[in-house]
Amino acid sequence: MQWNLEKETLSTGEDAAVGGSAHILVVDDDDGLRDLLARYLRENGYRVSTAASAAEALATLGGLAFDLIVLDVMMPGESGVALTRRLRRSNAVPILLLTAMAEPEDRIAGLESGADDYLTKPFEPRELLLRIATILRRSRTTPPPDTVRFGEVSYHPARGELRRGGALVRLTEGEGALLRAFAANPGVTLSREALREKIGAGVSPRAIDVQVTRLRRKIEPDLRAPRYLRTVWGRGYVLRTD
Repeated sequence: MQWNLEKETLSTGEDAAVGGSAHILVVDDDDGLRDLLARYLRENGYRVSTAASAAEALATLGGLAFDLIVLDVMMPGESGVALTRRLRRSNAVPILLLTAMAEPEDRIAGLESGADDYLTKPFEPRELLLRIATILRRSRTTPPPDTVRFGEVSYHPARGELRRGGALVRLTEGEGALLRAFAANPGVTLSREALREKIGAGVSPRAIDVQVTRLRRKIEPDLRAPRYLRTVWGRGYVLRTD
């Protein structure tokens, strides 16, 4: 990958403001690339910390809060996808995966693990900046409430926990990503395209429908007449909360 390390400016004043206040954790086992990414992001207005492995990243996350993680997929030990799955059990920090694997199934696996976006190497540095700015804007629009309640079901977005009558209900990665999107927008009709944007562009519209059906089995008292996760014909889906 050829990098132009001259300082770049973000596309708008709004994006520049995002960069000036965001703290990013760069996780990559390649010392040269990790240092290069950190230098480039700092030159473009971000605060940056680094980690060389999943274990080091977890230790760093234990003591600091970050606005976004730029995470390499292929690392010795725990991979970036495995680390993303682990983090999504208790942490809603946005994650951008970097990988040399360009096959659709690899991209889908990364997004299904809970990542917010997926960038294939080699990439243009400018594209990295734009994707980071987009993720940060999206994550900062409306912070999710501590707990979303619908009937006897409660959902805690930051912990990724769904409980029914107090009992923990297991969510798959896809179901968790979908429920996070709905919980951040209660009462708002979300189209399939909007849901794909929020949980990963690699997900097909048909896959969205399948995940909605599976999620309903876990939150609806009557699948034949959904009360909370409802279909808005011709437009998409909406989550009705108490």
